Order: sequence, then structure tokens, then C-alpha cells
Amino acid sequence: MERIAQAPRADWPARLESIGFHFHSLDEDNIAQPVDQHTFVYWREDIAYRFSEAEVESIYSAALELNRCCLAAVDYVIDHDLFYRLGISSTFAQWIRTSWERDDPTLYGRFDLTLDANGTPKMYEFNADTPTSIIEASLAQWFWKEDVRPADDQFNSLHESLVARWGFLRRHYADRQCLHFACMFDSQEDVCNVEYLMDTAIQAGWAVKLIDMKDIGVDGRGNFVDLEGSTIELMFKLFPWEWMATSAYAKDLFNDRCRWAEPPWKAVLSNKGILPILWEMFPDHPNLLEASFYEAHFSRRPYAKKPLLSREGANVTLVTPDGRIETGGEYGREGFIYQAWSPTPRFGDRFVTLGAWIVDDAPAGLCVREQSGPIATNTSNFVPHYLVRT
Repeated sequence: MERIAQAPRADWPARLESIGFHFHSLDEDNIAQPVDQHTFVYWREDIAYRFSEAEVESIYSAALELNRCCLAAVDYVIDHDLFYRLGISSTFAQWIRTSWERDDPTLYGRFDLTLDANGTPKMYEFNADTPTSIIEASLAQWFWKEDVRPADDQFNSLHESLVARWGFLRRHYADRQCLHFACMFDSQEDVCNVEYLMDTAIQAGWAVKLIDMKDIGVDGRGNFVDLEGSTIELMFKLFPWEWMATSAYAKDLFNDRCRWAEPPWKAVLSNKGILPILWEMFPDHPNLLEASFYEAHFSRRPYAKKPLLSREGANVTLVTPDGRIETGGEYGREGFIYQAWSPTPRFGDRFVTLGAWIVDDAPAGLCVREQSGPIATNTSNFVPHYLVRT
């Protein structure tokens, strides 16, 4: 993996906006900032990451193996009734169990990875429920490659994989006439991500509707409805399951008349409590980092402290050989897990986190984020990549 300087496209903001990527230059407060050929806020294309074919094959194999382990872990949590270790209530647990036993199909997910000193991919966590950066990873970096590096390749079949998966879901839910998409409309990033996914569903033959999460209602008979009063039969929502399960509508939610993409059982994998469970199930697995529910487990060794439920690097503490690093946030009331410290690859003053995408249980793409510190957050830059085949 190499960090290579690039000449930005002269019209790069317009090129991104033409594919629906409108949040390319939002700052941490979601305010659009002025950009030019030398100024980048979120997306940046004055550099790119070059991978060898062997490196991509290693990431592909690791993602495939990690997905296998994670599915086994869901089964293990359910069979051994370990929901209490994840802070999941008994009511929510039964709903998850029903979803798993019904074999509700999943759509996608993203493994956040680092590379150890030998180049072996190691999993930081699994964004299994509400992974974002999908439009950047799928369309934006692909069209960048076509414009800038047309002779090279890219680990990226996300768009085709998503369309195919929606096609499967169309057949699986043949009795559902409409697929609703929902997110919080006050987040431009969320809206753009959902609109992109909605477009891939349309290409697979779905009739779709887009709705703000706060405009979803109930009809008094256990059905969720949209603003027109139409029953929501199947929904993709870019909104965490743990928020849904603790909302004022939780009782209606657990009636389970609606079907969901992502399904309720994905709440097990989006919870960082799955990391110690994975380590217990697969000790010394080459693609896992040692993890525990107990801080004392890492006595005198560097580690990361992470909330069971958090996003975008919030409330993470790194205890490293060089000192202690902490991020702020509002998470942690539900408890923490502890994971062996494994530094991200570093290029000068930039730290790099890799994301391996999964669609239909198969690896489908790679994304690269970099930042000025060792913890990936909502201020990390998205940087395109390309693959040189030998």
C-alpha cells in the first residue's frame, strides 16, 4: 500500500455532485466549506492509495473469513442466550431471535480494518447496521479511477452487487409491493447515502418511497405508516436498531409486521460486545484482535476502550505505549469492551483505516479513510484507491 500524489480533476466538485455526492465538502458541523484544486474538506483526490493485487486478495480473503465468523457468532449468541453481555433487553432479544430463525436476509456491511506489521488485515469492528460512505466507495471513487487512472483497476463491485442483492430481496419479499427508505432528513450525508441505495433498488425493480424518520407513524393496529397513510411493509432505515428498540414506538416495533433491511439480527453484529465473543470463539484468529469485557485483561499491555454502542469513533480511549488518547461523545452508558491496541498504518502525519464492504455475504469493495490521529472519526478524509495488477 502506497500513498501517491495525484492531480485533482479540474471540475471535481461538479463531477461528484453529478452522481448525487453533495456532502463532499462538509465539515464536522455539517457546514459546506469552500474548496478548490488544493483545498479538500471530506473527499480528497490530491492523493490516492495504490494497492498491489496480493494486498487486495489478502483483504478480500480476510473479509470473507470475518463475515463467516460473524455469522457463526450471531448463532452462538442466540443459542447461548448471551444478549445480556451486549446490553440487549429480553424483549429485543426475542425479536432478534425470531428474525434470525426466520432467516431474514441482510443487505450489506463494512468491516473496519488495520494491517499489522506483516500486512495481515485485523478487524477493528463491523459496521453491520448503518454503514455510511457507500456512495463514496461505490460511485465516487470508481468514476475518479475511470477519469484519472483508466488503465488501472479497483477493488469495487459495490454497485453491481447492491443491484443484484436488491433483486434477490425483490424475489424474497415478492408479496411486498413497496420498499420504503428512511433516514433523518436533517443530515445531508444520510439523505445522499439513502438516495443512492434507493436508486440501486429501483434498478432492481422495486417501487420505492423516501420518508423522514420523524414522519413515520402508527395506525393503532400495529402497522407503521407513511405520510399518505400507506402501510410500510418493508423498510431500509439508516437509523440504528438500538435507537429504534428504545424509542416510544418500541412496542409497535416488536409486533414485527414490517420487514426490515437490515434485519433485527444485525443488531448483534453492530454491537461491539461481539468483539470479545468472537475472540472467545476464535482465539488467536489471524484476522481478529484480542478483546475482552474486562479492562484488567490487558494489565500492563496497550489497549483500546470502546463503548458497546457508538459511532464515528466517539468515546474511544487508546492506552498506547506513547500515552493516552481519548475522543469525546455521548456514548458509554451501556458499558465498554477492551481490545488489543493495534496501530493503523501511518504515512507521515496521516493515519489510515481500511473498510472492506460485504454484500450478500461476499466482499464487494474497499474504501480508505485517513486522518491526523489514530482514531477514525467523522472528520476523517475519504481517499480513492486503485489496484495495480501484476
